Amino acid sequence: MDKFLGDQAEGLRRLLAHHGSRVIAVIGGSRRVGGTTTVVNLAAALAELGRDVIVVDEHTGPGSVSSMLGATRGAGNFAALIYGQLTLNEALSRHPLGFGVLTASPANRAGLPMEAFDCVFDGQADVVLIDAELDRHGALSPLALHAHDVVVVTRAAAQEITDTYAALKRLHYTHAIPRFWVLANQVHSATDAKVAFENLAGVASRYLAVALHDAGSVSADPRMARATELARCVVDAFPSTPAARDFRQLAAELQYWPMRPAMSSRGQWMPAATVPAASQATQPSAEHA
Repeated sequence: MDKFLGDQAEGLRRLLAHHGSRVIAVIGGSRRVGGTTTVVNLAAALAELGRDVIVVDEHTGPGSVSSMLGATRGAGNFAALIYGQLTLNEALSRHPLGFGVLTASPANRAGLPMEAFDCVFDGQADVVLIDAELDRHGALSPLALHAHDVVVVTRAAAQEITDTYAALKRLHYTHAIPRFWVLANQVHSATDAKVAFENLAGVASRYLAVALHDAGSVSADPRMARATELARCVVDAFPSTPAARDFRQLAAELQYWPMRPAMSSRGQWMPAATVPAASQATQPSAEHA
């Protein structure tokens, strides 16, 4: 209890002091588990709470934040920002719900040193959410390595949990990340989500010495798909639904997560080509994970 209260107090002090942005990278533990949808709804929920939020979209194509939200299509001018031709406020595209969107395509990020991205995170935003795109080796980009926390979105199903464990293992061996937050998306039962998390956390602790923290769960809700069809998010389009309430709860709680140094400041990076062979070891079966 003392540690929990201490963590909350530390989070509140950081929120009030506001030294730089809190940066959270969000990834999908496997394909189509709703990582981008999570980012968009979380941004909307945080904006409702009065937080200044920036969404950095590393994806391109129909599954990206910018294409999902029609009002931010072609959002921002990342290259002009990085090269000092625009300020952060000038480069951002503001969504009607209040959060900013900045599209950071792979072409605009390629070859830039870690410090080139500081201008994105040293501005006025309370929270920066990165819809992170893993490379072909399963590694984060240098931009996403500015994150203080990594949230892995998964589902409470055997294959998704197995895929998520594999993603966690690659990220751990590549970047030496010691802890992750795990969010179970589209769950039919909070109890099932809890059991799946506890099993995954036990396997990660035993085989990887990695600590997983429970970010909660988001209820399965057909209106999430309908909101996407409308180029909106469920928090805005259908605010009384269980999924919308779950995203609001997550937004309220993450502001008080313990604040840790950004991965880039801890030197937790190595080229994917040098990932130890152990990372390719056979993972535990889904029934154990």
